Amino acid sequence: MEKQSDLLLHGGHYLGEISALCFLHLPPLPHLSSLPYLLAGTGSQVLLYDLESVKILRSFLVLEGIRVHGIACGLVDCKERSVLSVKIAVFGERRVKLFNLRIEIVPEFRDESQVCFELTLFHSLPKFSHWVLDVCFFKEDIATSSHCLVVGCSDNSVHLWDTLTSSLILEVRNPERCLLYSMRLWGDELQNLLVASGTIYNEIIVWKAVLQNCTPRLGSSVKDHIKSSGAFCNGFNHYSQQYQALKICRLAGHEGSIFRLGWSSNGSKLVSVSDDRSARIWPIHAEMEVSDISGETVDTGSVGPVLFGHNARIWDCCIVDALIVTAGEDCTCRVWGADGKQLKMIKEHIGRGVWRCLYDPKFSLLVTAGFDSAIKVHQLQASLSKAPQEQDVEVTELIDRAAIFTACIPNSSEHIGLRDSKSEYVRSLCFTCEDSLYVSTNHGYLYHAKLFDTGDVKWTRLIRVSEEVPIVCMDLLSRDGPKFSCDVEDWVAVGDGKGNMTVTGIVCDLCTPKVGVTYTWSAGIERQLLGTFWCKSLGYRIVEESSIMIIQLAHKEFILWNSVCGYIFTADPRGKLKLWRLCYPIESASQNSVTSNNVSLIAEFVSCFNIRIMCLDASTEEEVLVCGDLRGNLVLYPLLRSILVGSCFESEVKITPLTYFKGAHGISSVSSILTAGFVSNQIEIRSTGGDGCVCYLEYGRDRQKLQFIGMKQVKELSLVQSVSSGANSVDDLTSSKYAIGFASTDFIIWNLMTETKVMQVPCGGWRRPHSYYLGDVPEMRNCFAYVKDEIIYIHRFWIPESERKIFPQNLHIQFHGREIHSLCFVSRDLQAGFDGKHDLSSRSSWIATGCEDGTVRLTRYSSGVENWFSSQLLGEHVSGSAVRSICPVSKIHTIPADVTHKPNGTERQPATWDDRENPFFIISVGAKRVITSWVLRTCMIDDKGEESDGVQDRTGTGFPSISFQWLSTDMPIKYSGICKKAEDLENLVGTTKASTVTIDAESRSGFPERKEMQLRTCAGDIYENDWRYLAVTAFLVKDPVSRITVCFMVIGCSDATLSLRALILPSRLWFDVALLVPQSSPVLALQHAIIPIFQPSEDNIQIGNAYIAISGSTDGSIAFWDLTESVENFMLRASTLHTENSIDCLRRPRTGRGSQGGRWWRSLGTTPKKEPSKGSVSMRVEEGTSFLNNVACGTSSKLNDPANTPTGSSQAIFTAALESEVNTDDSSSEICEIPPLHVLSSIHQSGVNCLHISDSNDYQSFNNGFLYNLVSGGDDQALHCLGFDLTLLPTSSESQIKAVNVDNPTTKFEDTKNLNHCKLNKNYRIRFLYHDKVASAHNSAVKGIWTDGMWVFSTGLDQRVRCWYLGEHGKLSEQGHLVISVPEPEALDARACGRNHYQIAVAGRGMQMVGFSVSSDMDGRDSDSSAFENGECDPSNFSPISGKTLAF
Repeated sequence: MEKQSDLLLHGGHYLGEISALCFLHLPPLPHLSSLPYLLAGTGSQVLLYDLESVKILRSFLVLEGIRVHGIACGLVDCKERSVLSVKIAVFGERRVKLFNLRIEIVPEFRDESQVCFELTLFHSLPKFSHWVLDVCFFKEDIATSSHCLVVGCSDNSVHLWDTLTSSLILEVRNPERCLLYSMRLWGDELQNLLVASGTIYNEIIVWKAVLQNCTPRLGSSVKDHIKSSGAFCNGFNHYSQQYQALKICRLAGHEGSIFRLGWSSNGSKLVSVSDDRSARIWPIHAEMEVSDISGETVDTGSVGPVLFGHNARIWDCCIVDALIVTAGEDCTCRVWGADGKQLKMIKEHIGRGVWRCLYDPKFSLLVTAGFDSAIKVHQLQASLSKAPQEQDVEVTELIDRAAIFTACIPNSSEHIGLRDSKSEYVRSLCFTCEDSLYVSTNHGYLYHAKLFDTGDVKWTRLIRVSEEVPIVCMDLLSRDGPKFSCDVEDWVAVGDGKGNMTVTGIVCDLCTPKVGVTYTWSAGIERQLLGTFWCKSLGYRIVEESSIMIIQLAHKEFILWNSVCGYIFTADPRGKLKLWRLCYPIESASQNSVTSNNVSLIAEFVSCFNIRIMCLDASTEEEVLVCGDLRGNLVLYPLLRSILVGSCFESEVKITPLTYFKGAHGISSVSSILTAGFVSNQIEIRSTGGDGCVCYLEYGRDRQKLQFIGMKQVKELSLVQSVSSGANSVDDLTSSKYAIGFASTDFIIWNLMTETKVMQVPCGGWRRPHSYYLGDVPEMRNCFAYVKDEIIYIHRFWIPESERKIFPQNLHIQFHGREIHSLCFVSRDLQAGFDGKHDLSSRSSWIATGCEDGTVRLTRYSSGVENWFSSQLLGEHVSGSAVRSICPVSKIHTIPADVTHKPNGTERQPATWDDRENPFFIISVGAKRVITSWVLRTCMIDDKGEESDGVQDRTGTGFPSISFQWLSTDMPIKYSGICKKAEDLENLVGTTKASTVTIDAESRSGFPERKEMQLRTCAGDIYENDWRYLAVTAFLVKDPVSRITVCFMVIGCSDATLSLRALILPSRLWFDVALLVPQSSPVLALQHAIIPIFQPSEDNIQIGNAYIAISGSTDGSIAFWDLTESVENFMLRASTLHTENSIDCLRRPRTGRGSQGGRWWRSLGTTPKKEPSKGSVSMRVEEGTSFLNNVACGTSSKLNDPANTPTGSSQAIFTAALESEVNTDDSSSEICEIPPLHVLSSIHQSGVNCLHISDSNDYQSFNNGFLYNLVSGGDDQALHCLGFDLTLLPTSSESQIKAVNVDNPTTKFEDTKNLNHCKLNKNYRIRFLYHDKVASAHNSAVKGIWTDGMWVFSTGLDQRVRCWYLGEHGKLSEQGHLVISVPEPEALDARACGRNHYQIAVAGRGMQMVGFSVSSDMDGRDSDSSAFENGECDPSNFSPISGKTLAF
């Protein structure tokens, strides 16, 4: 190894909580922003933002390993017009640093200039003895050349520093030396400096510094004393005199600790927030009488209002003019008036709360920041900042520029007073543009309303369908859709109570709309017509050639002579859907009506649920129609091109569903559906519903099944009516940007990208007639209309193009709102080269993280000013259960063909899971024993070899460069302990036989403690809701004969159980394969090694794999487990089942709202009781899913009568067939047990928190073996490195397993016995070659570790990342360390980006990327390591575990 100078270990940007905010106001100069700049403190760095362009300008590292707690700006020095200078003070914990921010306007070509920002440190104050709570600058004194900074500390003292000479001028300590939670300074010079201190005794002490010889007389006022002391203290020399603290008042009233204080601009008011969830306004009077000789005064004025409204602790506050802003732990920011009335509430952050809030009265800008890393900027209503007596309008949630229209239908004036059943009222509303609205009534009238900027509304009566017949449904095909005629702007379809349909083409003549053409026909019987729907995708590509119409559908042309065709659907209460074709004759263009002969019924679709259809969409390319009903179900029908251009419908022919998905939105109504082509013969479906969720599904023509692939729960909305990508964006299903819907009685438009509220209007709920219209940028252009008390209220916010400024904005990407427990790099097999150059993968990285709040996010890291480019939410665990561990799975391992081959010719080759060679999965586990799997869906790279910008590219064909879809979720049933009695399971499942774990006498003899462990597990089942999964590791195995792919998972639970689970793909069926016993303590860390086994010969023919799991427990032991036999036996058993037809994707993950519940469990035995090593398994599926999901529990679905649905019959037949296969040779239902292969007891003095094993690539040792390095870290602050290899033995010997203490090894090579491996008689051994220990690797518990066999990276609670070189015999030598910004690190992962170039990700309370590189002249390995690879070293020389082997 070379010297440390050849190493480069540097920290990247921190992505986590925002802990400080400060405005930077610069003079109005050309090329500078008209809005103030923003300084934000996060971790150890300060971010500089331009609020006008909404982008980050620079990032500065200011404090090493210390979180920035506050930022203060001094006056701007603008001696030169093109160069500005600002002094900035940054403090955190006990440190204060002073910086000079230089802003230079550099001229460039073509009269353009660039603004450059440079931050330089000019003084670092000595470390204070107590935490710094606040700092402020005094105004500069030209006469005395004074540049002073005041520092307030938690011991209730203030320190005055001269920033020019870097010397302490004055120190004043309050005699009441109590511990403070908060302090706030006010004043620009010493004579008017006021100090407010929030104590732990729930009180506020207000005091100031005065000369000792100017003690006030009893009965004198503080104001007089301040004047006299100020006159006496003019000049610089007064700082050399002695000062003391003068208490002005003591404010009591809070019932909790004071967390934050804020002064008004003139120092007359003080606002405080506390642990008691309240904020209080305190008037600070200048005239206060001295109460006694001690100088303490009492407040003679009244206490201001108390502000109640937060549901949790309040963290921050500020007071500006007549506004008070508070931010709390309930993730809300509230705006209050001076009278204590709440004016506005903003809830757009997630997690542990909003840490900081800041308000600028000049521009009405409110900035909030919190634990979730987001910085959100809102523009408040200007009238909010006025005093209550100055407010001439009622304060609402709308911005000033919003226009509010009120209107009544024309006939409403005829019914003055009380309404009755004969009164006319509004039934439906439809916007066609921002100033045009269609209205239908219960009297059969269709009106058009024109909105003017003056507030007037012009009404036009268009048609009346019939006398005294109400219009029950209406739909609009606007001018943006397909046009059947060049004259018609809008097509309005209405259905009445008699079952008649009327379609009207509206022609705009100047400003007055007129009826161009009208269709009227009978679409159903009376009171059976409830819905009508236009479908934009049908007839969208209609072109006109003279009098011949050519309909282009899916690149094929169909000719209709002398007519234009349109298509419309009608729905009845029983789920029947009718498709009508409207023909518009060219020669009849001047007529105002068209006979019913021009309307023909061409198709009738029958639902298998008999429930009313609420929405639909069609894909002409794939010839399918997707419908959503009132109970959350999705039904998919064939829609052939021949139907659209064929003859009239024959009444006896009805179209039945191809497939369906029950409960896509639980039992809530489906509100919208949109389809889009994904790949060939496959479409993607996006639906929204009344459960507040956006669901994504896929349909493939090859399988003809709907597959649930993902879901986003919009927690801010109780009903998602639709999702939009903006008017200027292609409506790509993956680029959903805006969610439109309702929360209780409010209409809300929510930005899904920035997690901000675009619009909120109290309207009374979604059941009232309403309509909305979005412009190209909904933040600046949106309209909403609703009906209340027979009055139509129209809210229109429409900003002109020249005045566009979008608010709210998100300056910083939103991340997890709570602590991160696990992370992993997402690799797309773009391996880095070892030529010293960085490839594509080194420039951009994706990291998956699991959080305490149950969410899993995918975050992109790339080079640039802001390294963290984007973060997207993959989803969350059921019930929000915390994610404890994440495991990536990518490489597929193939099982030997002779293991699953059957000579009777029963092998088959169904469709494989995926066409890709190595699909990428993410497995996440956590609380409530939830397992969730995700699969990589999209990975795009452009022609230039660069990643496509999935976040910003929303207008082309782009998908996100990486996108995951939900694959499957597994949860245990209630009382599902492995030792439950048979009768308990019979009561739950209704089966005649349940699964029990059987242990024969031979197994018991070796492990006497097993019985006690099982009894403890059974007794603890009544508390199983508290059990949680702590660790997981997974790998993929593929059978080349049956082509089945299985994801095996080893999962450790907090009840001290370790189990092997299996997920069969693509069927998505979960199985319990084996228990790893005995396990006396919970497992905290898991790793696995897939070791190739080669035949001992010169050809090195691989004959299989050894599947080894490694676990680290809370008792400090590390155990090795051989899974090979169980894996191969399971693959043999799975290859005989026809699971390819029992796809378990027809269910959605449970969310708590409209979700499906219940779990069924069934055992799938494979061997007799006396042969537990044969590997019996059990299968888990969910109740309430569709037909194919009920295979495992052996019951047919009750979703619909199978006799009425062809698919239902085939499903029931297959269910019985598979159950027959399951029960074949199942004389005993049991789960096999796997004993430990080897146990290293007490390797750590306490819990093993982390494990990592190096890969086998390029580490082949002698004798056809592979060398592996296992590193571990624990609570004992130690690191261990263990080297071992695996080789094939020519002969076998007797089996024996012993637990070995590493410090005192007792196992010798000749004492180890071999275990015959299954039926193949493959015997191999593990040799432990060396072991090294670093006793005090960290100053606190080690939480994360990673190695590639050359370098080792570790992190711990000491907030450091340490780099170790792995030398000869596994010797660990530290090469460097770095203090990181992540508090309480919990996890670490790394990846190689090139030769000796690594990226290291650390997560805890936030996440940070660390870069590590070594100079090119350094050899990555020493000669000893190379000699070992070449087989030149004698393994007997390794220590301290010389020659230790374990054969099996």
